[in-house]
Amino acid sequence: MSGHSKWSTIKHGKAITDARRGKLFTKLANEIIVAARQGSPDPDMNFRLRMAIQKAKDNNMPASNIDRAVKRATGGSSGERLDEITYEGYGPGGTAILLQTLTDNRNRTVSAIRSTFTKTGCSLASVGAVAWQFEQKGVVMAEAGSEDVDDLALAAIDGGADDFDTVDSTIHAYSTPESMEAVRAAIQEAGGTVRSSELSMVPTNTMMLDDREGIRTLKLLDSLEELDDVQKVFSNADFSDKALSEYGKNGG
Repeated sequence: MSGHSKWSTIKHGKAITDARRGKLFTKLANEIIVAARQGSPDPDMNFRLRMAIQKAKDNNMPASNIDRAVKRATGGSSGERLDEITYEGYGPGGTAILLQTLTDNRNRTVSAIRSTFTKTGCSLASVGAVAWQFEQKGVVMAEAGSEDVDDLALAAIDGGADDFDTVDSTIHAYSTPESMEAVRAAIQEAGGTVRSSELSMVPTNTMMLDDREGIRTLKLLDSLEELDDVQKVFSNADFSDKALSEYGKNGG
């Protein structure tokens, strides 16, 4: 999954403009609101809320924004209902794509997603068509810094990770959702700098694309992530270094 992990590393590490950061903060706030409404407003008693807040902190979201989102959730405004809907689709080369959304207007959301797929010659899929190719995992991404990345990987395994992938000095540690916080703590204790930790839908197998289809897929994934109602995008696509490099040079 080296190309797949490298794409994830680039996606988290690329510069974010003020406009995109504002959109990201909105999505993070929505996740906090839904998590707080579904369980306790106390993150110590609500795993999903705790993870949502941690993700917001990892993305440098101001504490005031986080507090405001929790207060909006506990305020119980009926006009702010958000439904969670997962969509599935086929990307270039038959790659599998999963989208997790939060929306107050299903028709608007599916229309925007379908249009984005269609523009690249791809299509939405029926429920269950590609979801079976993914499994939920806790994913902790960290930089080794001056530490040896292999030592960091061993620390992650000791902390409960059941698999890992390394890209240069970056490690992606995979675990059960329940073990993710322990893995994060183990990596930090070993001297790693955690860049993100979140629940993710990880492909059980990846599909290597040629350079042309890889670039088409990267464009599609970026376009889907830009949609206001889309929270997360997952794919089983694997990319060559050349495709990642060329797409990056062209502003991807």
